[in-house]
Amino acid sequence: MKKEVDNDYSDDLKPEYDASELTGGVRGKYAQRYREGTNLALLDPDVAEAFPDDESVNEALRLIMTVAKASARRTGRSKAGRRRPTPNT
Repeated sequence: MKKEVDNDYSDDLKPEYDASELTGGVRGKYAQRYREGTNLALLDPDVAEAFPDDESVNEALRLIMTVAKASARRTGRSKAGRRRPTPNT
């Protein structure tokens, strides 16, 4: 069962607005531009507890990137591409 909402709002515009000037609006006109300039990630609650602010998240991610680069340099290439020596039988 839905609750009835008691609104005192009317559909009429306030006198200071001119309805003839409110035509031609485009829904989502700037949505793509907004998405291109936004880089957000939603953290799970347990992760959010460990990182109190955006700077701590950035610091942790930079550390992971540094470790990953160092690890890649140390190994040279992935183990999947290496051949194993065949045992002499």
